[in-house]
Amino acid sequence: MKTSTEELLAFVTVIDTGSITAAAEQLNQTTSGVSRALSRLEQKLETTLLNRTTRRLQLTEEGRAFLEHARKIVAAIDDAEEQMAIWRERPAGRLRLNAASPFMLHAIVPLVSEFRATYPDIQLELNSSDQIIDLLEQRTDIAIRHGNLQDSSLHARYLGHTQLRILAAPAYLEKHGTPSSAAELAAHTLIGFTQPEGLNNWPLRHADGDGWQISPQLVSSSGETILRLAEQENGIACLSDFMTRSARDEGRLVEVLSDATIITFQPIHAVYYRNTQLSARISCFLNFISERLPQLL
Repeated sequence: MKTSTEELLAFVTVIDTGSITAAAEQLNQTTSGVSRALSRLEQKLETTLLNRTTRRLQLTEEGRAFLEHARKIVAAIDDAEEQMAIWRERPAGRLRLNAASPFMLHAIVPLVSEFRATYPDIQLELNSSDQIIDLLEQRTDIAIRHGNLQDSSLHARYLGHTQLRILAAPAYLEKHGTPSSAAELAAHTLIGFTQPEGLNNWPLRHADGDGWQISPQLVSSSGETILRLAEQENGIACLSDFMTRSARDEGRLVEVLSDATIITFQPIHAVYYRNTQLSARISCFLNFISERLPQLL
């Protein structure tokens, strides 16, 4: 059976204070508790560390040899705890973040400069994936997820929501006409996602109900690719506000079928594995982006 930190600390403190009673006071424990810790330690080591009399304690040869190692272990623990306290006040270390390419480019990258200035000891590792990843397998601290969450093994922090809109380049509409109803989309080139299939169900009202399942002529796994295709007059797309804001503000894309569009918001969450306590670097990043993201969504 291996020795415990409690037993090592009791042993070292007894030597440093000169008595079991003084050690108990310093450790805020009972005298009997410290005495039992010493006895357990000696039993585990199968040797006598201290010769005890009613008036004094004296280290044995074995005890003197073991004390040197015990001091190093206790000192290392103190150093580690002190380092953790410093990290809590000034978070440090590598932080691995995963998000879909459009979200990384349009919502995370604009915040990186300020974050690094605020937390210079955190090294960001930004990884993009248009598929849902396994956080443990990819050694990822935080992943950004859009839409409804299903994985109950993850903690989730709500970051905000973003609206979906049907969009096209003005030059495309000039050439092919502007649809006035969902049914007229059949005469147009529609740009959709390879997966998940739910992204190809556009939020449109029509004669048969709500929601229009498109049959895209152009498909991509990347929202950023779909954005570029739409900007370059290749067809009509349904995309989130966070990635199309500048394109809409600058007139590269305009909204189509706004009267028939059902106002639909995609929730955005940061997910991370369930731990008893978040590391300081994860916690400060979540707090940082939670305050700033809404203006970008």
